[in-house]
Amino acid sequence: MMGCWIVNESLSIILGLSWLGVNLYLFIDTFCWYEEEGSFLYTRVILGSTLAWARASAVCLNFNCMLILLPISRNLLSFMRGTSVCCRGPWRRQLDKNLKFHKLVAYGIAINATIHTLAHLCNLERYHWSQSTEADGLLAALAKLGNSPNESYLNPIRTFRTNTITVFLTTIAGVTGLIISLALILIMTSSTESIRQVSYELFWYTHHVFIIFFISLAIHGAGRIVRGQTPESQRLHNVTFCRDLYAQWQTTAQCPTPQFSGKEPSAWKWVLGPVVLYTCERIIRFWRSQQEVVITKVVSHPSGVLELHMRKRNFKMAPGQYVWIQCPSISRLEWHPFTLTSAPHEDFFSVHIRAAGDWTEALCTAFGAGGQALKEPWSPPRLAVDGPFGTTLTDVFHYPVCVCIAAGIGVTPFASLLKSIWHECESHTQLKLSKVYFYWICRDPRAFEWFADLLLSLETLMSEQGKAHFLSYHIFLTSWDENQAFHIALHWDANTDVITGLKQKTFYGRPDWNQEFRQMAYTHPSSNIGVFFCGPKALSKTLQRMCRLYSSADPRGVHFYYNKESF
Repeated sequence: MMGCWIVNESLSIILGLSWLGVNLYLFIDTFCWYEEEGSFLYTRVILGSTLAWARASAVCLNFNCMLILLPISRNLLSFMRGTSVCCRGPWRRQLDKNLKFHKLVAYGIAINATIHTLAHLCNLERYHWSQSTEADGLLAALAKLGNSPNESYLNPIRTFRTNTITVFLTTIAGVTGLIISLALILIMTSSTESIRQVSYELFWYTHHVFIIFFISLAIHGAGRIVRGQTPESQRLHNVTFCRDLYAQWQTTAQCPTPQFSGKEPSAWKWVLGPVVLYTCERIIRFWRSQQEVVITKVVSHPSGVLELHMRKRNFKMAPGQYVWIQCPSISRLEWHPFTLTSAPHEDFFSVHIRAAGDWTEALCTAFGAGGQALKEPWSPPRLAVDGPFGTTLTDVFHYPVCVCIAAGIGVTPFASLLKSIWHECESHTQLKLSKVYFYWICRDPRAFEWFADLLLSLETLMSEQGKAHFLSYHIFLTSWDENQAFHIALHWDANTDVITGLKQKTFYGRPDWNQEFRQMAYTHPSSNIGVFFCGPKALSKTLQRMCRLYSSADPRGVHFYYNKESF
């Protein structure tokens, strides 16, 4: 099983290890440089190894801050996905893991920021202690530099009576460091799964603190609190020879008093490129959000799902893509992602929205979903739409066999896919895709209503064209009451299913995934099978395990490639 996982995830493992390797290289290289560099020898006398710890973690922090914005640049990812030259096969699948990489980089930022903060807190204490009466010798001489004319200081804490907290809160490095830390804590804590599920709005708003984070990061080093010997001073003052003659620095021509200056800030150089790129990304999003969206149809389904049909100038899409929607009358800042349920050949684009939070409930209420009475005359609220953007589902047609698994409202991405398949079959287009397995697990029988017509059309078309084997669909109902059970039992022998009206009968309970994957592996012994899922995290883990378990370690055998919708 481990071998199959390594085969399937080899590129992800290589990329992850490469990221880790670069971090380790930058940390170790910077650490060794500050431990050995002559211009910081006197700084090390006061600070010891915590200087190297602070600087090494700072470089890694800058590196990860350079990367953090790239995985969430949706237009960049869509461009890369559409560039077949640089994104083929396994490389395209890495784009679908953009949020995982974003989180991984965020953990890297958190770890290095923690090391950097702790190291500088130790540095402040060492600076403070070097001004005490207990400090003597070279340490005391270095700490007191700057008290006489024509001397530059090395220790930013000038007297032992100085409060380190005061120094921390009155310097550029201290204030911006505090802001960076608070912003990072706020962003990280509000990004947890539990908070996102309870209040997506809180997660959305607090994540935009990143603007303050990057501004503070860019000017953090301007205070130049860590100082080293100047190049001119190094030529005149040989530290190897003069360090033991500290008592004669002002009287010996061979050892003039050393001069110090702060290190030039470099964080802005690391993040400038990605920040400019992301700024362009936001400008494009804003421009597209200002384009007019015409709502052509509104349907309120009994299952608490709102269906919206819209038109927008020059809007082009592919199966499985998604859009971001904003409703200014609800919030001018919030944008929420929704999968497109229409197909490219249709003259409109549509989304299906289930009320599952404050924003979606307000949207459904505004459009009269759920039986709310609307005032006459009624006009729909204005919507802004950004997109479409590509997701993993756009790769379905690259596999000879695909397995589509949906749970609840997670069926929406597959609506567009099945419509496209229906259209391609109707126009007799030759497809690489030769077999589709479709599974839908749902607890509410009413949820089948809007999707059943599509399946019925596809079922009829496949039968007429002699391709009944092309699509195998399995619908599972996981919850029912006593009346529904009696009605199901009463019509069990009918030619069509009592719930969906399809020839294929609905299954009751949950799928036996071991049996399903075993059968598919047996039926397609030498195929690459794409498994596409949209639904809850718990089921996602189960399906990932099944893909690893039933993939062959032999390159010529069957391989299941797992893909999960995420945005």
